[in-house]
Amino acid sequence: MIMANDSDNKLSKVLWACRRGMLELDVILQNFCKQSYDKLTIEQQQLFEALLQEEDQDLQRWLVGAEVCDKPKFQDLLLVIRHMYTMSQQAVLA
Repeated sequence: MIMANDSDNKLSKVLWACRRGMLELDVILQNFCKQSYDKLTIEQQQLFEALLQEEDQDLQRWLVGAEVCDKPKFQDLLLVIRHMYTMSQQAVLA
């Protein structure tokens, strides 16, 4: 029971870190976190948390595909997040 509580606290902290100054980033990052964070490996979770330390403007450009991320460690994760967001948008339109 304690482990589940620790997991919930960590998820809450990561969800809070997903709150940005841009609505589009909030939507993309929070939706990904809610749907996928608990399914990630520890290493992937740490990578996602590191990604959240990046500047909002960089995240926005990377996630909408306006610019390729110059940090190779984030590239695969950014593709997954972008793909999930695109698929969720298509589901809304269908």
